[in-house]
Amino acid sequence: MHALISGASVAGPVLAHFLSRRGWRVTVVERAADLRAGDGGHAVDLFGPAVEVIERMGLLAEVEAARTRNDTITLLRYGKKPITVETADLAAGISARHVEIMRGTLAGLLHDRTRKDVDYRFGTVITEIHGTVAVLSDGDVISADLIVGADGLHSGVRRLAFGPEERFRHFLGAYLAVYTLPDVLGTGPTVAAFTAPGVAATVYPTLTPGLSRALFLTRTTEEIPRTRDAIRHLIGDRLGPQVSQVLAHLDAAGDLYFDDISQIRMDSWSRGRITLVGDAGYGPGPAVGGGTSLAASGAYVLASEIAASPDDVPGALRRYESTMAGPVRHSRKIGPSVLASIVPRSRAQVWVTAQVMRLLPRLPQPARAGLTSFGGGPAAMLDGLTLKSSP
Repeated sequence: MHALISGASVAGPVLAHFLSRRGWRVTVVERAADLRAGDGGHAVDLFGPAVEVIERMGLLAEVEAARTRNDTITLLRYGKKPITVETADLAAGISARHVEIMRGTLAGLLHDRTRKDVDYRFGTVITEIHGTVAVLSDGDVISADLIVGADGLHSGVRRLAFGPEERFRHFLGAYLAVYTLPDVLGTGPTVAAFTAPGVAATVYPTLTPGLSRALFLTRTTEEIPRTRDAIRHLIGDRLGPQVSQVLAHLDAAGDLYFDDISQIRMDSWSRGRITLVGDAGYGPGPAVGGGTSLAASGAYVLASEIAASPDDVPGALRRYESTMAGPVRHSRKIGPSVLASIVPRSRAQVWVTAQVMRLLPRLPQPARAGLTSFGGGPAAMLDGLTLKSSP
């Protein structure tokens, strides 16, 4: 049996690992020319079942050792006293099992675990799909028993198998920008946070001494061009002179990621022997929490169902969708809920956010958990998901 998977970030390698253990031949294609492992990307969260998936891959010790060390967060307010809290206090209501790790680091660990058993082809995409026959950009033609799009929000597999992105993309009214820069704020190991009506930013340390990563979330009702000038226009000078120092390094950033925060909403993300995993078919939206965990858990569920009936792939895909239906429905509520919490709409909400951070360390644990649960969002969507025994 041969599986062709598009996407080598998280869901692709997780699925590849468990399929290859069952004797499947697995080819993973990835648009990027290299793995983009190491210190790249932004920090992602693994919650609940996703941590269990990593544990079943035998990677939990490595993942926990490579977690971010962002143990405090400081809200910096121009002309006012900073407010510093423990990151653990802010995560009190999210999940009992939680690991934050840089996306590139996680991708590297997953690749190292699977590269001996999986045929990885970087700088390669699927250009045509005819039934279960796929044509690759390197000229190869693969007849597969299963084709999986684990290739993110702008999935090529989804476009080829289900139609244009516009049919399924739901814009949440916000944009995400992430890039690396020198530690111009001198905040060292702490996370620096800034808020103003319509915009929120964090500047946090990377694994490389002297380098930081900036992450901006901005609200806008209109879709905008993906240019650096558009980022500057969206943010303006609302966050004060310290953030102006951060924005001064935008043009020099060679790793800028700038995209809309959208959800893919599909009634079904499987057709015949073709299916989608993670943001390609479902997910709360980039940077709003839970997308990586949902993708890793979905990949595991898919592998489990295929292992249960390898001779009935279409049936396995139907069971995979049925199992994931609840978490996916929940995920569609998360993006708007989290954005409403972390990107203030008004000066009053900016003030309330500061007061909550000031009071949080003094509150009993149940109260901290209630205030930081984001309405039962990122982790709660997976609460009802029970993983079968390892495929």
